[in-house]
Amino acid sequence: MTNALSKMLAEKDFLLADGATGTNLFAMGLQAGDAPELWNVDEPAKITALYKGAVDAGSDLFLTNTFGGNASRLKLHSAEKRVRELNRIGAELGRELADKAARKIVVAGSVGPTGEIMEPVGSLSHALAVEIFHEQAEGLKEGGVDVLWLETISAPEEYRAAAEAFALADMPWAGTMSFDTAGRTMMGVTSADMVQLVESLPNAPIAFGANCGTGASDILRTILGFVAQGTERPIISKGNAGIPKYVHGHIHYDGTPELMADYAVMARDAGARIIGGCCGTMPEHLVHMREALDTRPRGERPTLEQIAEALGGFTSASDGTGEDAGGDPRPRRRRRRS
Repeated sequence: MTNALSKMLAEKDFLLADGATGTNLFAMGLQAGDAPELWNVDEPAKITALYKGAVDAGSDLFLTNTFGGNASRLKLHSAEKRVRELNRIGAELGRELADKAARKIVVAGSVGPTGEIMEPVGSLSHALAVEIFHEQAEGLKEGGVDVLWLETISAPEEYRAAAEAFALADMPWAGTMSFDTAGRTMMGVTSADMVQLVESLPNAPIAFGANCGTGASDILRTILGFVAQGTERPIISKGNAGIPKYVHGHIHYDGTPELMADYAVMARDAGARIIGGCCGTMPEHLVHMREALDTRPRGERPTLEQIAEALGGFTSASDGTGEDAGGDPRPRRRRRRS
């Protein structure tokens, strides 16, 4: 299937994705507990500004403000009947901006987890999960996204349900999981497990990878885990801007633009083709990431020791596979670039 993301991947060695959605919207006035998706209708100028921030910083693609735009999550805000509307408008705002850009920009329709636990551990059935994801996918398709973008998934069952829903919507897609528990997702998936999962799907994603998690070092170790499986499918790395800390009543991420520039280059050299930021990543981070990716020559695949030396130590001693990953969980002094 020819699509905008596949075409761009064929034309470029790597793509710069966008940064955080929530962090940037909180800076614009979004309050904790509010549904960001409601801003697609109530504050469209701010959502356009969110998208524009990534484009102006040099991103090749950006995600729509629809992460929690499924019926299960919107029900918490009495907006479960507005799934199609909120996703469509979030996508339309992105499409309008991208179409006005001086260069090609891919609009990716963000699809987050349902927030429910799937059977047999929980009560969410496969059929209902497919229905939930399909409804959201149709809204994003109607709004004009180029590709659907599944993110922050922990359970393989939920990943499979989304893949089936995206096939029903007849849309290309990419999908990431969040490895935030000693190299595994919350539901125990390792990097090796994910590669096997992706390749077993009848409707496999264009690209797959990891997002969020516990910091730049850890996500790069997961990227190396994907590469070790010999996959030839494009890999996504969207890591957080450092580690979250509670400062003066607010969550603050300690990753500097310079740190994220180092992370971006190491992600590229580790084997990622689509590189961006997640929580804490602002336009100023993306500017530095763009400059670093465009100007620093490609290097050898980094070792775990080099990753820890440049970006800080890992938060766990293992990558989750049960083997000694060689990672030192103790924080290390970060090297300064001259």
